[in-house]
Formats: sequence, structure tokens, C-alpha cells
Amino acid sequence: MSAGIHGSVEPGFESVRDAFAVGFEGKPGMGAALSVRHEGRTVVDLWGGAADDRTGREWVEDTPSVIFSCTKGLVAILAARLVEGGRLDYDAPVSRYWPEFAQAGKERVRVKDLLSHRSGVSAPRADLTVDDIVDWDTVVATLAAQEPLWEPDSGYAYHAITHGWLAGEVIRRVTGMSVGRYFAENVAGPLAAEAWIGLPPQVEPRVAHLRVGPTLAELTRQQAAARTPGVVDWSERAMTLGGALAPELVEEEAGFNDPRIRAAEIPGAGGIATARALATIWSATIVETDGVRLLGDEVLQTATQVLSEGKPVWDVPGPWPRWGAGFQLDSEPRRYVTARGFGHDGAGGQSAFADPGAGVGFAYVTNRMEAIDDHRATDVIDALRSALGLD
Repeated sequence: MSAGIHGSVEPGFESVRDAFAVGFEGKPGMGAALSVRHEGRTVVDLWGGAADDRTGREWVEDTPSVIFSCTKGLVAILAARLVEGGRLDYDAPVSRYWPEFAQAGKERVRVKDLLSHRSGVSAPRADLTVDDIVDWDTVVATLAAQEPLWEPDSGYAYHAITHGWLAGEVIRRVTGMSVGRYFAENVAGPLAAEAWIGLPPQVEPRVAHLRVGPTLAELTRQQAAARTPGVVDWSERAMTLGGALAPELVEEEAGFNDPRIRAAEIPGAGGIATARALATIWSATIVETDGVRLLGDEVLQTATQVLSEGKPVWDVPGPWPRWGAGFQLDSEPRRYVTARGFGHDGAGGQSAFADPGAGVGFAYVTNRMEAIDDHRATDVIDALRSALGLD
């Protein structure tokens, strides 16, 4: 095992371990974990580095970390379970479940429009504060009353944070449970997976401290310099919510390093999990894993049909992802093991997915957030593809 890397790999997956280890090079203070299930069996389970470089706390096998938009993939799993159970219809208007949403031109928005970033509510028009975003009712009432930023379903733009509240409120109306509770009772609990949407206070001391790496800092600097004064940058506002969060989503003691934000249910970006838990959950969407199968093949076929692709509404440089019913699909910016993969990446380098073409449940999480030319997860996925003989 490489120095500083702990855990295990099955024979034949040594190249995956090597690719994971390379990702630490030149990144002092970084921590990360990697878990891979193949046909339900754990074949890679690795971790290393620092969970908190301020104190010297090491990343251990059960260190959880913020997974950012990988949380959207978990919400997509919840929605698909409700569709499979006949309790939710992707083609139904949102107003069937959430009547207050049918305001200001959103009357015909469908559930699948919310999930595939086509609702026109990618960012709030009103400035939100931290006090606002930790209060579920305040946010969903604000979004329900808002006029869309573009004609719904005429195009898409990434709903960076609002996605979770929009889809989560539909889930709450259907189930009578908050999205975090529904996830705990129907996904994390049955799999004994250490994953949360809304962090319990007793887990907070174990969570990795997040660091903004130089490439992410440089990207947000470039984006700020390119903005036209007096013109709203809706892509930036989708991340900051008008001031509640920094563009990087993280500050030393604020953003997703703030225990109050981590304790809130913010299902567009606020999930917290171990890599082991995420790989287990994603594996269970495609094969029985630890006695649990979360989704059937029929609903997966529907949920992974392409709903959004190509150039978005806002002028965001490509290459661009593709989206199904909440799932990020295989595309140029995120290649899975095979073209059948589906899951979700997260800000700063996180990646979690299932790949029925390879029989894989996969998760890579890190507390060092990078952006420009960040190949850490991609290199691991490439090595896994080779190890499985699928390249």
C-alpha cells in the first residue's frame, strides 16, 4: 500500500489504488476516500490524507465529508423510488403535489422539468441569507412564488442549489416526510449507510474540514473578472443564492464548513457521506447489495432517458453534461465506466455513480476542492475501466 493510503483492494485492482494515490501528489493537506462495489461486492475501499489539516486530524475509514451535488443523485434515487411505487409521475405537473408552485408562469412545469433543470427556477430572484437557507419553509415559499427566469421547458440551466429544495418539496408533499427523513428511512437506514441529508449533531465532529484549492480559487476569480457590472450573472447567483454562500461554496468557518448549514436539509448540495456509504447506495440501485435493491430496471430505463443536453440557457462554456430525471448521464465532462453509467458529480472533485454496464457502484470524495483540470476522479475511473477489461 502506498505511504499514507489505507484500506484494501482486491487482486486485479491495484492500478485503481495507484491512481487514487497519485491524486494526492502536490496537494498538501488533502484528504480523500474511494470505494468501489462490483456486482455488489466491495473490491476497492481506500482512504488517506488529512480530514482537518488545521489540527492534524487524519482521514480514517469512517470519515464523512460534504458531497455537494452528489446529493442531487440521491434525491433522484428517492424520486425514482416514488415513481416506481406509483406515488409520483414524472410527467405530472408539479402543482398536482405542490399546489402553491403553480404561480407566476410555472403552472405547466412538470416533475421531470424540476429534475432535469428545466423549470426556470435555477436561482432565486430575491437575495437569500444563511438564516433563510437553513429554514426549509422560507426557501420553498420563495421559490414557489417566483417568476421563472426563462420559459419553463424551453431550455435548461443548472439548478445548482435550488434543485434540491424544488425536488425535495415534491418528495415532502408526496411522502409527508422531509427529504432527509425519507432518505434515512428508505435508503441509508436499510443499507446501514453513513449518509445524511441534514447532519445529526453527534456526527459533526467526524466530518472532514473543506479546503478551497488554488484551481477553484482561480476559476472563481476569473469568473468574477469576466462579469459585466450591473448585469446579473444568473449562473453565479445559482451558487451564491444572492449572498448566502460564497461562489466556492466554502469559507474557513462558513458555507459548507458551517455546522448550522451542514445540519440543515439542503438537498441540492448539502449531503454528507462516507465514500463507502455512497458506493453501497449506488450499487444497490442496480444489483442487490447487502440484501437491498433500491430501484428496478424499468424505472431506471425511464429515469435515465436524456431530458437535457447541449448548450444551456446561460452562456456557460462547454463541454456540457447531459441529464435524465435528476441523474447526470455519461457525457464528455463526466465519463463513467461505460456509456450506461448514471449518478452525479459534486463541486470540488466528488463523483458518485452506478454503472449497470460494468456492475459498479462508485464513490470518490475529497475535502480539497479543485476545479481547473482536476483529473483525480477521472483518473481513478479510467483505471477502474482498465481493471475491468472494459477500455
